Amino acid sequence: MLALLSVSDKRGLVPFAQGLVRLGFRLLSTGGTLETLKGAGVPATQVSEHTQSPEILGGRVKTLHPRIHGGLLGRPDLESDRAEMAANRIEPISLVAVNLYPFRQTVASGASEDAIIEQIDIGGPAMVRASAKNFKHVAVVVDPDDYPAVLAELEAGKAVGEATRRRLMRKAFAHTAAYDASISGWLSSQAGEPFPEELSLTFEKAQGLRYGENPHQRGAFYRERLAPPEPTVAFAKVLQGKELSYNNILDLDAALGLVLEFPERPCAVIIKHNTPCGVAVDDSLETAYRTARKVDEVSAFGGIVALNREVDESVAKAMAETFLEAVIAPSYSPAALQVLATKKNLRLLEAGPALASATARPRAQLDGRSVSGGLLLMDRDAVEPPLEWKVVSKRAPTPDEERALRFAWKVCKHVKSNAIVFASEAQLLAQGGGQTNRVDSVRIAQSRGGEALKGSAVASDAFFPFRDGLDAAARAGATAVIHPGGSVRDAEVIAAADEQGMAMVVTGVRHFRH
Repeated sequence: MLALLSVSDKRGLVPFAQGLVRLGFRLLSTGGTLETLKGAGVPATQVSEHTQSPEILGGRVKTLHPRIHGGLLGRPDLESDRAEMAANRIEPISLVAVNLYPFRQTVASGASEDAIIEQIDIGGPAMVRASAKNFKHVAVVVDPDDYPAVLAELEAGKAVGEATRRRLMRKAFAHTAAYDASISGWLSSQAGEPFPEELSLTFEKAQGLRYGENPHQRGAFYRERLAPPEPTVAFAKVLQGKELSYNNILDLDAALGLVLEFPERPCAVIIKHNTPCGVAVDDSLETAYRTARKVDEVSAFGGIVALNREVDESVAKAMAETFLEAVIAPSYSPAALQVLATKKNLRLLEAGPALASATARPRAQLDGRSVSGGLLLMDRDAVEPPLEWKVVSKRAPTPDEERALRFAWKVCKHVKSNAIVFASEAQLLAQGGGQTNRVDSVRIAQSRGGEALKGSAVASDAFFPFRDGLDAAARAGATAVIHPGGSVRDAEVIAAADEQGMAMVVTGVRHFRH
């Protein structure tokens, strides 16, 4: 029996190879894999000796040979194949362990274009595809985590069962498809084409989910192949609690996106059903959390919390006072973990030190949403240029109002349209969103905020199409307003602000969130 081993990921390679030798396999290998095997005392034959053809072009051509691909594609149960293989001295290869050059890792390292191009594997994908196509006769292993199961089947029955070979075949084609998608994506990015004519996306399965948004819907969570430099939910470390649900992950991502808007000071965000119900900043993280919770304590029950500084014992005790579903933070002190350990079902996620940086920002990436028969893609509304506005009212905002307007504007883009946010300079006071008209959003926010809205700033994600929404905001107690402007009735709305003695600024930037 002949096996071919040629891997870039050498995890588990030596024990796997040793097991194959014990079972009577002869090994073929190449390059660094061969050196690793020989260094461990595992007997293996160089591919060039087997093919009687030297490696050429600096190693670019070594496995592209009839004695290799004939061995992978030959069907021993077909008489014509057996005759041709015998005539050409081609020996069948019954097991292949191949994974591909580290293309993604090389891109992530910031290497030069030439270095990246050299990591486009040619022989590896050809061997994987050939072996997978001939899965009835060849077991192809692209993931070192499958080595133990393959060895176990060989030890038990001297062969890899058909069910396993079919599973490995599916995994092999997914492996090469993802690899090619990574190359295509990188080439598009190099050409400045975020929206190519044909789009291939590649993600790896992070976990299965008990169900999707509702129990009758199946679900799974996928993530990028390599961790991006900024904090993400997908690569956060889960420290305790129940398995994350579909809705938990959505809400954690929303909470993380909002807390990243306020890197300069300790910030606490509470999300419920993908909507902010509490946001505050303060020099003390505990105070920021308690202030955020007070915004809407009813909604905070069962909420998702994001914090941008390490959780210490005092913050942990404050959070333990309320039932929460999940918390994401840069890190947790040992004392904090001890306090929160009493909340067995509370999910704790550690996003890493980047979340605590005073310069942390979400990167500009693509945002996608599926529709029937298609996919919508756009630039993510994550990174905004420095906010510049134009004062259009007779009265300019005071310094306190300016700070409150900037705070409200940052929060507003994270609220469902039509979005209305009332805020002070350091906390969300009330929000209304997800309504079919802007006036209802104002009324909802007013009903939640009550007297706390007196002297507040109000932000609207899009322009006020009529003065009714602006008048309602003034009645609620707002003294300053920020919105994109651009309506044919801007003059009417500005006049309303002047009548109410409000300061109004326009940004020219809209933040719809459907």
